[in-house]
Amino acid sequence: MLLIRDIEIYSPKYIGKKDVLIANDKITLMEEKIEKFNKKVKVIDGKGKILVPGLIDNHVHITGGGGEGSFKTRVPEITLSKLIEGGITTVVGLLGTDSTTRNIENLVAKAKGLKEEGISVFVHTGGYSYPSTTLTDSVKKDIVFIEEIIGAKIALSDHRSSSLSDYELARLASDTRVAGMISGKAGIVIAHMGMGKENLGLINKVLEKTEIPIRTIIPTHVNRKKELLMESFDYAKRGGIIDLTCGIYEDLSPKNVIKLAKEENVPLENILISSDGYGSFSNYDEYGNLLEIGVSSVSNLLNELNKMIIEEEFEIEEALKFFTLNVSKALHLYPEKGIIKANSDADLLILNKDMSLDSVISKGKLMMHENELLVKGTYE
Repeated sequence: MLLIRDIEIYSPKYIGKKDVLIANDKITLMEEKIEKFNKKVKVIDGKGKILVPGLIDNHVHITGGGGEGSFKTRVPEITLSKLIEGGITTVVGLLGTDSTTRNIENLVAKAKGLKEEGISVFVHTGGYSYPSTTLTDSVKKDIVFIEEIIGAKIALSDHRSSSLSDYELARLASDTRVAGMISGKAGIVIAHMGMGKENLGLINKVLEKTEIPIRTIIPTHVNRKKELLMESFDYAKRGGIIDLTCGIYEDLSPKNVIKLAKEENVPLENILISSDGYGSFSNYDEYGNLLEIGVSSVSNLLNELNKMIIEEEFEIEEALKFFTLNVSKALHLYPEKGIIKANSDADLLILNKDMSLDSVISKGKLMMHENELLVKGTYE
């Protein structure tokens, strides 16, 4: 058991200074004062610090992305410590361009391994290509029968995509949604958006032609160019969910995009922020030749939160939502995750007043304390 005393709590809404008792993997009690009732209860002094929900990163290449510049550019798998140091207690893994040397079996196995090591992990079946790469030869069966799989991924408006038709996207979205209904999961399609000229055109065409709810398809990387972003703002105004990626360009960084979204009266509850961690960032010339390739870091998520609060002077409770509450609702993980209250999962961060990371609690276990990593991955 853990007892955190005298700490200011952002749930992400500010709820004042309280004591928080954690038993197993749940928050069991939140009161003005909780007395230590057993010598086995570990007490953490929260005075002068703040408690927030653990970050939920909904877009991480946990088995490594890349591979677009030959075999030597395949990114290695992520390690537990990188996620903990980034304040991430829940992660959603997925494939990228390469679903040939990477597969869903490996993705699910990696998810199970990270879960054993102490964090919450979900994955999406599929990848850039269509027909979707799956484990059971069926997107529906993957979502229904594989515990960790909550949705599917596809790439659109990108020279690396399969250039699928509106009919094929509609079929994928329908199968994913119905599988989610059957299994009680999110049943969402994460649509990687590239630099192509069509932008959200194919998604809008599917929504116009079918009865598929707009929240079934979540376009991601929508802040990679201004034209795509403005179409995405309209998408969010119509009730859709959009996902911003950290570390793309400074002028279109999430913190700047959120300021613009407020000016454009975009419903902020429909915006998520993710890292695209361990995926490759790549630049191409006009003929599609690779010019540059690198690797994104999961630490970008916590860094972006810090910048929003410290540099841009966002209120803490406003900035937190894009990394916690909004994400948990979009992934159908609320109210277990993304919030601090009794009976919710004990996935928590203790931050210093300057927003630097002090401690990480995942599934009720102290993984980092006073900036010291207490738990590492099996082979770290």
